[in-house]
Amino acid sequence: MARAPDERVGRAKELFDQGMKLIDIAKQLDLPAGTVRRWKSTYRWGSERSEKKSERSKEKNKGNGAIVEDVRQVMENPDLTDKQRLFCLHYVKCFNATKAYQKAYGVDYSTAASIGYRLLEKDGVRTEINRLKQNKLNRVMLSEDDIFQKYMDIAFADITDYVSFQQENVQVMAIYGPVFETDEETGEKKPVMKKVNTVRFKDSDGVDGTLIQEVSQGKDGAKIKLMDRQKALNWLADHMDLATAEQKAKIENLKANTARLQENEDSDDELEIRIIRKETGGAEES
Repeated sequence: MARAPDERVGRAKELFDQGMKLIDIAKQLDLPAGTVRRWKSTYRWGSERSEKKSERSKEKNKGNGAIVEDVRQVMENPDLTDKQRLFCLHYVKCFNATKAYQKAYGVDYSTAASIGYRLLEKDGVRTEINRLKQNKLNRVMLSEDDIFQKYMDIAFADITDYVSFQQENVQVMAIYGPVFETDEETGEKKPVMKKVNTVRFKDSDGVDGTLIQEVSQGKDGAKIKLMDRQKALNWLADHMDLATAEQKAKIENLKANTARLQENEDSDDELEIRIIRKETGGAEES
């Protein structure tokens, strides 16, 4: 009569598949380490794990192969010089013309800063960089529109989408409870009120969390920090060639609104100065 299979073999296999080491499996099941090693060899554990590892290696090598192909195509571009080719490869890594020019041409920062951007204006260089950009975006299944839109979202994020803040009247509290004052005419006790600033967070399921850099709770209360707006604005300024007509129009509209608000603020400041001078007896500006 055949002997029933040891149930511990199945349990040991489950632990092995979860990533546990053989010696730890032996300890958990109260078995000799040699027994677990023998089971691994007999039942060929690890073949599936090796296949998964092999698949991951293939994916990694596939990504490396795509990069190698990009380099090969750039280096074979007959319309560019060797240094222009290097500039293109460095630029798509950092999207910074000064840094890319420094690395490609071996010059100091000030020289690269004064010349680097000019290289982007050359048709052959610009065409090659756009091709590399598109290859890079295709590999991560993103379009240029998606990238540009995300930076627009960061640059023009509105803090009031995440918190509400206002002034409220609240009752003054003392050590032993709320503070009251007596009305001299009626003798009625009334609570003493004060005006305070309040800030309330909006529920997380109602906001875009991808635009938040940090939410923390400290001794002074909770705080929220959005992604760096200035960095996003700088990126947009450097990559306007990626924007769609609609995105460009939106940015120009936002710029116009910002300029209009600034003009209004300047006008208000000028009016305030005129009023102050008039009230103090100073000469009013003409």
